[in-house]
Amino acid sequence: MAESNRQKKIASVLQEDLANELQSMLREAGQTGIIISVSKVSVSVDLSISKVYISVFPSERAAAIVDELNTIKPLVKHRIALLTKDQLRKMPDLVFYNDDSLDYIENIEKAVKGLENPLENPDILPKRKKS
Repeated sequence: MAESNRQKKIASVLQEDLANELQSMLREAGQTGIIISVSKVSVSVDLSISKVYISVFPSERAAAIVDELNTIKPLVKHRIALLTKDQLRKMPDLVFYNDDSLDYIENIEKAVKGLENPLENPDILPKRKKS
């Protein structure tokens, strides 16, 4: 089912505000050498849940950071609600996911360049999980 214009608008507002807020929270925590970007936000049809896909560099820290974000999501939701109070009546619940598409693309590039042959070892490119 295609997203409605309202869903797209809410997703874009959330994506921009989340990116800015997460970067500022990272600076406040004193974390250096970590880059967080919000790669995609999708909002459910009833506008109650938003899935937030986070890309983290370096990717070794991604799982820990996504777990931490899911732990502190009431705080993040409150801070975003304060920013979007003039645009949204009700703030959707946030669910954070790790966006591993850059790692997946890197593995494909290695396979194409011939560094590792996925035909000889099919475990090199694991199956992607639907979220």
